[in-house]
Amino acid sequence: MVLSGCAIIVRGQPRGGPPPERQINLSNIRTGAMARRAAQGQPDTKDVPDEPWAFQAREFLRKKLIGKEVCFTVEIKTALGREYGMVYLGKDSTGENIAETLVCEGLATVRREVRGNNPEQARLCDLEDQAKASKKGQWSEGSAAHTIRDMKYTIENPRNFVDSLHQKPINAIIEHVRDGGVVRALLLPDHYLVTVMLSGVKCPTFKREADGTESPEPFAAEAKFFTESRLLQRDVQIILESCPNQVILGTILHPNGNITELLLKEGFARCVDWSMAVYSQGAEKLRAAERSAKERKVRIWKDYVAPTANLDQKDKQFVAKVMQIVNADAMVVKLNSGECKTIHLSSIRPRGLKERFEKTKDKDKRFRPLYDIPYMFEAREFLRKKLIGKKVNVTVDYIRAATGPAEGTPVFAERTCATVTIGGINIAEALVSKGLATVIRYRQDDDQRSSHYDELLAAEARAIKNGKGLHSKKEIPIHRVADISGETQKAKQFLPFLQRAGRSEAVVEYVFSGSRLKLYMPKETCLITFLLAGIECPRSSRATPGGMQLAEPFSEEAMLFTKELVLQREVEVEVESMDKAGNFIGWLHIEGVNLSVALVENALSKVHFTAERSAYYKTLQSAEEACRQQKEKIWANYEEKPVEEFVQLTEEKERVENYRPVYVTEITDTLHFYAQDVETGGQLESLMETMRAEIAAQPPVEGSYSARRGDYCLAKFADGEWYRARVERVESPSKVHVFYIDYGNREVVSTTRLATMPPAFSTRTLPAQATEYTFAFIQVPQDDDARADVVDCIVRDIQNSQCLLNVEYSGVACPHVTIQFSDSKDDVGLGLVKEGLVMVDVRKEKHLQKMVTEYLNSQESAKSARLNIWRYGDFRADDADEFGYRR
Repeated sequence: MVLSGCAIIVRGQPRGGPPPERQINLSNIRTGAMARRAAQGQPDTKDVPDEPWAFQAREFLRKKLIGKEVCFTVEIKTALGREYGMVYLGKDSTGENIAETLVCEGLATVRREVRGNNPEQARLCDLEDQAKASKKGQWSEGSAAHTIRDMKYTIENPRNFVDSLHQKPINAIIEHVRDGGVVRALLLPDHYLVTVMLSGVKCPTFKREADGTESPEPFAAEAKFFTESRLLQRDVQIILESCPNQVILGTILHPNGNITELLLKEGFARCVDWSMAVYSQGAEKLRAAERSAKERKVRIWKDYVAPTANLDQKDKQFVAKVMQIVNADAMVVKLNSGECKTIHLSSIRPRGLKERFEKTKDKDKRFRPLYDIPYMFEAREFLRKKLIGKKVNVTVDYIRAATGPAEGTPVFAERTCATVTIGGINIAEALVSKGLATVIRYRQDDDQRSSHYDELLAAEARAIKNGKGLHSKKEIPIHRVADISGETQKAKQFLPFLQRAGRSEAVVEYVFSGSRLKLYMPKETCLITFLLAGIECPRSSRATPGGMQLAEPFSEEAMLFTKELVLQREVEVEVESMDKAGNFIGWLHIEGVNLSVALVENALSKVHFTAERSAYYKTLQSAEEACRQQKEKIWANYEEKPVEEFVQLTEEKERVENYRPVYVTEITDTLHFYAQDVETGGQLESLMETMRAEIAAQPPVEGSYSARRGDYCLAKFADGEWYRARVERVESPSKVHVFYIDYGNREVVSTTRLATMPPAFSTRTLPAQATEYTFAFIQVPQDDDARADVVDCIVRDIQNSQCLLNVEYSGVACPHVTIQFSDSKDDVGLGLVKEGLVMVDVRKEKHLQKMVTEYLNSQESAKSARLNIWRYGDFRADDADEFGYRR
């Protein structure tokens, strides 16, 4: 550095770090003093301008010496440590004498007051006389008029000044380097003195402590030396790019390169998002330079571990087929291996995440994120139309760890976040540019972000500027979609219209099984449940009152086939009819393919007899016959049976006796009862012990549970113990009707006695143990007193005791069974008939006639003896059930 025309700072070669500095003052000469600003906090001091020719001398010396190798000799060292000597350009004293050159150019005067026989001084005096004679430099005529230069000054309104330059390069001299990324520059030709922070980067800095000392961050000194050794007092060009909060951001261009990119490449700086947006030389260059430093683990990145360091290359980049759009930032893709994987778009967030969490927390069953959150539907539709069924390129950027649950924080499982492109288009960028999603802001040290983060920020800035999507000031679009799934009355109103419409357009929103789908009808703006006509598809697993019903063979394959073919695709449907639950039945077509026929052709479904009256019956029959012949999938174990065997099927079967031990836990007023299988009793006891131990260790917070109809939860019974339960009705927080799923009893409790059921104790781990049954061959009296007598008798005989149970036939609500005492093997129901407490329910099935006859004979005995309900004789009309008119 050149401090003035007669003072320079030199440094040796760096060895293991920045070398020490040394100031050398030129002996025997004097130049004008440089300007000084008034000291802060000292009102008596004033700004002092440059003395005449001081700046010219400094500039002459700067251009001649900066960055050059010099040789110096020290002649005098004062008591204060100041060193005076001679400086020569080059490696030794044979080079150009700098003091002599200054005097020759008329930029310095000789200290003639120094006495002594000094040949060096004598030579300088001669050179000064020659400069005077030649009228050089300060000896020229009229020097006072044009050599006096005003003091360097700063800019009063930096923002206006930066805007006025329109990001055009201006010449400058770097006067001071505060740290690797902040410099003080003298702008030419007006000599504005400004502090410039490099756009897009941040270097390690020197932190000022409370006592006034400075402590450097790691690599702060090295970064400062890196910038100083290349830029200090060099002639450069600066592009002033922005001025947020009175801080001038700019880029310094040197003939040898861009210092911003060099700092990043050598690991002396990191990219910063807030100023990256204004960088005019291409943000991708800065990201590439930083990426290079990270890969080489240099300087500040010495401990860097890439977010995808643990992934194989095949898991980092791959091509996949989009199967489903989950929401505005997530999709399910199918890999070449056949595996399905959920991918989240990196660094973007659909609008309404917080609202969705709050609504879910409030248990608002009417809240539907896809339709109720503004622009969520538009975002989903944009992705669906552009991606569904197509192959995309996936580049995994990071794996976001699981979060929550915590107060005010949603629960998220681990997420694979990636950049997804199709045809060279970044889907996340397209989504953001349309104003259908926002860009996530990260902490500066958070490296888990999109590899195209800057493009996302730029796209968001464009969307905001143009008022696109959720940045628009227009009225928010509202989607009023009626969900008539399971709504029988509404479905009846829609049915004639859909039947008359012929083929209607629809979008498949969800696939429940191979033949059961949920459709969105755009013209009708409604959601319906749709069953495929003409086929009988394998059933998936489902919960029933008797527990979890296992899936039929090939049900999963049928569902995956339907998903891959039609999920979230635009289809056409022909509605023919509806079932009693309000589900529509008909035919579904996609690109000329009938889904019912396709399932049969792929041996994933059988033809149902209802297809006989349809136009597709012959096609279905021929497809089924071909699969049957090849014995594929559901037909793998099929064997042709002779005609006579079908005749045998019409013969009556025998009554099956398969009594199994059960434990009766609850008896209702309608003579239904709940029982547990003795075989699974040990599993229930083990689960209850584990559950209660966990609750004792971490008791639930009273009142934290919000009850919702149909939810499974934990409830504290009157005995003070916790049991598994299901919410049946919510009148108020203090009146919640619950059903104890393992015992069959019901209770009305306050929410303070309810708690969330942990997943480890859910019905998936162990199905509900209490199964509902009713007595076979029995009719309960209508009279309330007579009914109460029956219930009291049953409670006394079998409640909370082990019995033997056999299912005789199925019923509408629950199976009809006979039950025996475990010790005597006596039929409990038959005992009730014998005592005249109940009537006989006559069944027509031939294989049950032996049992029915026995029950009727017992009933006749009770009537003859005038027992209980028969004490006044036969009170029934002639068309009573026992005469067979009921069936």
